[in-house]
Amino acid sequence: MNTVTLAAVFASLVATSAAAEFTLTSPNLTPGGQIAPAQYWNNFGCSGENLRPALAWSDAPEGTKSFAVTFYDQDAPTGSGFWHWVVVDIPTEATGIPSDALPSGAKERNTDLGQPGFFGPCPPVGREHTYTYTVHALDTETLEAPEGATAALTGFYINAHSIERATLSVQAGPRSQ
Repeated sequence: MNTVTLAAVFASLVATSAAAEFTLTSPNLTPGGQIAPAQYWNNFGCSGENLRPALAWSDAPEGTKSFAVTFYDQDAPTGSGFWHWVVVDIPTEATGIPSDALPSGAKERNTDLGQPGFFGPCPPVGREHTYTYTVHALDTETLEAPEGATAALTGFYINAHSIERATLSVQAGPRSQ
């Protein structure tokens, strides 16, 4: 290889390794940190305010046509976790979701409570749970999951169209009696 070819290969490798990473952050959450008591749901023995955190993402991959956001408890004692929030059809112009609104065109879908909306965490007494917020960069403008679909079925459609995802995991609990 000549010097020009080596320089071009090196420059390409540097550019590839320096490519920005798709990330998810929140001014209300610290990765690996504890969820604030006000963010807990006010039901099932929890006394929070069900406050939704603001979320922000950056450096979406090329080819992104929309986003979806999910909030999931992998430790729920159901055998399959628990979907606390599912939002689809978030336009590519969006770089996040504020705590009090959805981007224009975005739609909340059913959670594991069988209805749309945000339901904050409420882990069982004595057990800490890991909750994960995920933003999915999708290759479709509109997710074609059937209206009224379960969170798991909507998740199937999300994963089938996901180009890349960014996550933010936090802890809740252990809650005392």
